[in-house]
Amino acid sequence: MSDNKPSVLVVGSVAVDWVITPRAEREESIGGAATFFSMAASYLSDVRLVGVVGDDFPKQGLADLESRGVSLDGLEVNSEGKTFRWKGKYHDNMNGRDTLDTQLGVFEAFDPKLPEHYQDTEYLFLANIVPALQLKVLEQMRTRPKLVGLDSMDLWINIARDDLVNVISKVDVLTINEEEAMLLTGEHNLVKAAKAIRGMGPDSLVIKRGEYGALLFHDEEIFSAPALPLAEVVDPTGAGDSFAGGFMGYLARGVEPTGQNLRTAMIYGSVLASFNVEGFSYDTMKDLSIEKIQARFEQFSRLTDFSRAEL
Repeated sequence: MSDNKPSVLVVGSVAVDWVITPRAEREESIGGAATFFSMAASYLSDVRLVGVVGDDFPKQGLADLESRGVSLDGLEVNSEGKTFRWKGKYHDNMNGRDTLDTQLGVFEAFDPKLPEHYQDTEYLFLANIVPALQLKVLEQMRTRPKLVGLDSMDLWINIARDDLVNVISKVDVLTINEEEAMLLTGEHNLVKAAKAIRGMGPDSLVIKRGEYGALLFHDEEIFSAPALPLAEVVDPTGAGDSFAGGFMGYLARGVEPTGQNLRTAMIYGSVLASFNVEGFSYDTMKDLSIEKIQARFEQFSRLTDFSRAEL
């Protein structure tokens, strides 16, 4: 991996999931926000990963990431504990899920340390971890990245809101879902919630809406990226992280974060997320091609292609 080529650095969880869906079940399913992000982003840019696993983490998972060119110099293998494990069961409509078990393992004491050659990375994505750790990662960067993205969740809004608002004030793009946007702001209208969040600091806000796509708020404009209607969703785990990987991976190619380029990044994010949900774990993202990704990008474009008309 070339040190002078634009790269995206992701800091977050690497995990083993036990996923139960209405049609199937997989007990040892490789997951984690940083894993899904990295697999998706790897098709569009170089990726550097920072995380922690136990020595029980499947060797195949490491091999898969390395085969996609993901740098694992920042992945700590802690032999004194187990990998973060999550067990969940999806509802019949696949839109909701219940967490059945969570074992944090070595992730509970995760203290991200950036290798020296990661500290000048131009694009940074802070995946869903404790806000204080997200801030600690930012402070380890030698120079301020060109673009910083951040994801979070309702847990941190409820128990670490001040820390979260602090780190939000220091990033360029925030990606959260609509329930989290309303919880963070106390607003029940997404447009008002978006305005309040952008007032906290980020230039751009992406609100993820699951099967309804995602909304981008940038400058005074709103862009709606559709979700691709699929005949079958196998496993939605990691869809949001895969979206973030496609989104940041496109921007890390060196394009300026203009409104138009952010819109394009939204569609690449949606493309990678659509592949992700067609199989368990990252199965359907392992062997994609640029041609296949581009073909689905065009498919997304046709979803909202229409001619202007006047009555």
